[in-house]
Amino acid sequence: MEYATFAGGCFWCMVSPFEEQPGIHGIVSGYMGGHTENPTYEEVKTGTTGHLEVVQIAFDPELFPYEKLLELYWVQVDPTDDEGQFHDRGSQYRTAVFWHNERQRELAERSRDELAASGRFDKPIVTAIRPAETFYPAEDYHQDYHRKNPKHYKEDREKSGRDEFIQDHWTR
Repeated sequence: MEYATFAGGCFWCMVSPFEEQPGIHGIVSGYMGGHTENPTYEEVKTGTTGHLEVVQIAFDPELFPYEKLLELYWVQVDPTDDEGQFHDRGSQYRTAVFWHNERQRELAERSRDELAASGRFDKPIVTAIRPAETFYPAEDYHQDYHRKNPKHYKEDREKSGRDEFIQDHWTR
């Protein structure tokens, strides 16, 4: 079992793309990369803790390799936006790949560089590739939010512009 940690804006929207994949054993929404110990959602959303909203994925690399996780990650985000993601603005919503070992770092950097060279985007790729730090799970009400609050989740996602961006940039 390994862990992959991705920041892609609102963590609610980053769970469902990964959860039904073979070899995925769990996804936890949380916070990483900041300077406040045990941050709360209320603290993180102010943008003052330095944390990003992330999902931490427990996976079996034999069944679902890290490279496939990276491919799936890139399709969920706007890697050119350094001010947040879609309608979620602020440093806590920036994109990042947090690596847990040297192999993950190499693969993440390679995949980012390949995306940059692909010409898919007309702006630079700004997604950070960073070493994993202490992971703080988000409060219980954030876990599996899309299942617990499907109506609100659907409305929020529709308003966000994420799906239109994915359609425009990844399905052509």
